[in-house]
Amino acid sequence: MYDEHHHRNISGGGARAAVFGISDGLVSNVSLILGMAGAHSSAASVRLAGVAGLIGGAFSMAAGEYVSMRAQSELMERELEVERRAIQADPEDERQELAALYRSRGIEAALADELSVKMMRNPDLALETHAREELGFTPGNTGKPLQAAMSSFVTFALGALIPLLPWLFTSGNTALVWSIALAAVASVAVGAALSAFTGRSWLWSATRQLLISGAAATVTYSIGHLIGSH
Repeated sequence: MYDEHHHRNISGGGARAAVFGISDGLVSNVSLILGMAGAHSSAASVRLAGVAGLIGGAFSMAAGEYVSMRAQSELMERELEVERRAIQADPEDERQELAALYRSRGIEAALADELSVKMMRNPDLALETHAREELGFTPGNTGKPLQAAMSSFVTFALGALIPLLPWLFTSGNTALVWSIALAAVASVAVGAALSAFTGRSWLWSATRQLLISGAAATVTYSIGHLIGSH
């Protein structure tokens, strides 16, 4: 008997981009907002900075994620094409290469030869096997740049909106306190959610996220206060 288990499909990059997007949006915008507040800026200036940070950061994150994922996908596709041509040009050499790889992993020589022969009979299966064994990925799972970019944009904007919300309805110390409180609660929630992906303790993950957000906000607030005082 064994316990049934399932793995999340994270090959498209959307899950990763979502996790980092909301975390980055929260940390960057609470730092920006508290930096402006620490400099004794007007509520209108803090709101403007927060909105600019949300929009600019979301587009920047989405563009960066798209470009990096697209480049990775194109590199994988190029390597697949190289492997496809090699299989077509010299299938016996590729078969021997596959058999040698199996032998290096502890499979007996006769069985390794038998497996390699069977794999090479089907061109699509041969390509998939070579890609998986040599390149470390499966054809068709080369990433989804657009999905990653959209996920990154939305989640960054969501994270950045949280510390900005109080400044849309109030100002001064009231907005500052609420901004800090919401950011702290959101940091704990993001850290706890992250533990569902990593398998780490939710308390450890939440505490880490809270400390990172708190450290960034404290530094920028202090710098803003120092500059504003002079």
